[in-house]
Amino acid sequence: MSRIAAIAADLADYDAGDLDVDTVTAFLARLVAPLAVAESEDLALRDALGRVLADDLVSPVSVPPHDNSAMDGYAFDGALLPANAPIDHSLTLRVAGTALAGSAWRGALGPRDAVRIMTGAMMPAGLDTVIPQEFCKVDGDQVCFPARVLGRGDNRRLAGEDLRRGQPALRRGERLSPAALGMVASLGLARVTVRRRLRVAYFSTGDEILCLGDTPREGAVYDSNRYTLFGLLTRLGCEVIDLGLVHDDPATLAATLQRAARQADAIVTSGGVSVGAADHTRDVMQQLGDMAFWRVAMRPGRPLAVGLIPREAAASPVVLFGLPGNPVAAMVAFLAFVRPALLRLMGCHDAAAAAPPLLRARSAGAIRKKPGRTEYQRGFVRQVPGALPEVQVAAHQGSGVLSSMVEANGLVVLHHDQGHVDAGQEVDVIIFEGLI
Repeated sequence: MSRIAAIAADLADYDAGDLDVDTVTAFLARLVAPLAVAESEDLALRDALGRVLADDLVSPVSVPPHDNSAMDGYAFDGALLPANAPIDHSLTLRVAGTALAGSAWRGALGPRDAVRIMTGAMMPAGLDTVIPQEFCKVDGDQVCFPARVLGRGDNRRLAGEDLRRGQPALRRGERLSPAALGMVASLGLARVTVRRRLRVAYFSTGDEILCLGDTPREGAVYDSNRYTLFGLLTRLGCEVIDLGLVHDDPATLAATLQRAARQADAIVTSGGVSVGAADHTRDVMQQLGDMAFWRVAMRPGRPLAVGLIPREAAASPVVLFGLPGNPVAAMVAFLAFVRPALLRLMGCHDAAAAAPPLLRARSAGAIRKKPGRTEYQRGFVRQVPGALPEVQVAAHQGSGVLSSMVEANGLVVLHHDQGHVDAGQEVDVIIFEGLI
């Protein structure tokens, strides 16, 4: 039994002609595993944004390396705070000196001494609490403050509070975000070891498609999908291989797919996966690999193909995704299914490869929807002071209307069993920022 057939047989209610979004997601989670590659790269930190860690990154130091003050104020021994003191009780201490960030204060301390301290400065030995300066009254070398505004240990950052020496700071499979780059830098590390980039080949299919620079002709349209796919794949951090436009010729399609399988870890095509008379892509894919062709209960993006094309005996098969040809349908199917699958192929751990989180928003108007399919409607999300964000769906939701995809800043996700939405009702939204 083929791998595709085995997964299908193990999924309840699998019907290739009528699959819901959750079943497709579950299928792909079982089909696609991290690519087994030995290649890795040692990169300068500035070059590693968006790359995937090849190994656990063990912290060589503790962060912070010493106890330090979380704010400007006065450090003192918290044992001086009286228990159950009246609300108006004040504590007066002698100021013995000033501790600045970047060096240790090594002066002598008496039993009721405090040290003026700056944010980030090392806590002097024997002192464990910081009173913020805004609570203090200073008179000469005396500082006075109310005793009930804090507890022992307040406003002190402990050594190793963020990271401890010898412990993993980042796990293998972490995709390096701007925050992760900063954390690596805080460890004093200038370089990191990352997995090589995932190689993804992509092309468009169809005799009705024109390349940029071609003379316009009746019935033909310019190829937009290769450019949206280029943007989506590049933003994901893939090494992209553009195989251009492939016309509706079975031999050319087969040769292009075989070439892609030799060069790439994954292949993404657009067009040719429905059941039209000239949609040869479906037949050719079936001849070359282990394929599944689905009609997904979603809008837009109903036709979808996924499968494996074998390579040399020592290499893992290439994962192939056949997207619909309509521009918005191709983008939505990519975001819903292909993006998480490619992140898994890249070696991201489960959390890093998860689908983007859903934001709750209130619908600005009524939305017509029948239960029985998942709909992804382009929408305009805006913040509302003191309330949930509000989303207005675009007037034009056709799968070929790319202009509304440009203007929108998110997708309203109307789930499989969900019906009509009333104005003011809460809905789920995927925000585009960082995705497209």
